Amino acid sequence: MKTGKKPYYVSVAHRIIQEAPNQDSAEFRVLLDEEDLVKLNDKMAELSEEDIYTFRRAPVPYKSADHDAATEQFNDRMIELYTLLYQYGDEHARRTIIRLGVLGKLQNHDYNDPGYNGKSPLNK
Repeated sequence: MKTGKKPYYVSVAHRIIQEAPNQDSAEFRVLLDEEDLVKLNDKMAELSEEDIYTFRRAPVPYKSADHDAATEQFNDRMIELYTLLYQYGDEHARRTIIRLGVLGKLQNHDYNDPGYNGKSPLNK
């Protein structure tokens, strides 16, 4: 069994992991050992890279973001990050993630919107 876990505070919006809580950002308290910290840092870096790619891709006209590879990759990284936060998080972090419904929302493409007429868009 791993030992040496210590608390960290993760801000998804700011893409930071800190050893002390910060009043200015919404954070999740997680318990990590060194290996877990590296894994979470790597996931945050991946998300930042996907964020940059998605940002560069956003202004392309006539391309639905719904089936854009950049958006899909960003969503995949976000799901992976929130999964890790849920796994490593304290009870409050887990309840917050459940309450936010972020994992389910990122996996739900909302094709029930009336504009789709019950079909998935085919403009990928």
